[in-house]
Amino acid sequence: MLQVRRSAERGFFDHGWLQTYHTFSFAEYQNPDWVDYGPLRVINDDRVAPGQGFGKHGHRDMEIVTYLLAGELQHQDSMGNGSVIRVGDVQRMSAGTGVTHSEFNHSEHEPVHLLQIWLHPERSGLAPGYEQKHFGEADKRGRLRLIASRDGAHGSVLIHQDARLYAGLFDGAERGEFELAAGRRTWLHVARGSLSVNGTRLGAGDGAGSAGALRLALSDGQGAEVLLFDLP
Repeated sequence: MLQVRRSAERGFFDHGWLQTYHTFSFAEYQNPDWVDYGPLRVINDDRVAPGQGFGKHGHRDMEIVTYLLAGELQHQDSMGNGSVIRVGDVQRMSAGTGVTHSEFNHSEHEPVHLLQIWLHPERSGLAPGYEQKHFGEADKRGRLRLIASRDGAHGSVLIHQDARLYAGLFDGAERGEFELAAGRRTWLHVARGSLSVNGTRLGAGDGAGSAGALRLALSDGQGAEVLLFDLP
């Protein structure tokens, strides 16, 4: 059975330069019923205004994955990395013993839409690390493409947690299936569009979780882009 969390039930803040939805408790939004989901700690659905961004700030002992949906984001960090994150890119930053970074939208006209995801690492005190890879539309069209995993399988970015993150695009007759093993749990987030998951209709911003051995069937997509987490 799916545990559904609708988009409108999430925390929301309009900071002027940033409009953000929080699936789980974060910053000013604190909900004891939605603190985390296994090692999955944060899914923030952020829209950053042109010429704005996140100034230099620090993290530690967290695996941070950024998934771009629209626009471009300039990244700088204390490890010496500087890059532009574009649509289709997946960035992984392991904060480990401590890292500072900034993310900025340099466009004069276009907002940036991104998902920022945090997972607890398998242990604290890891060395900080950074990785960025691109997964084009063809990689995700009508299928669940592995984009992050503990072992970097199939060209995915490497995360320090027993978790696997998939991304998929589904429209019309395209279908996807996922087999969840016993003793595992899954969380599915609809980044945009809509689709049916085991007969339950989910729209943009909706999430759904389930645990134990089961098969998830994704169908009837309407411009759907989804992220699916396989978690301990």
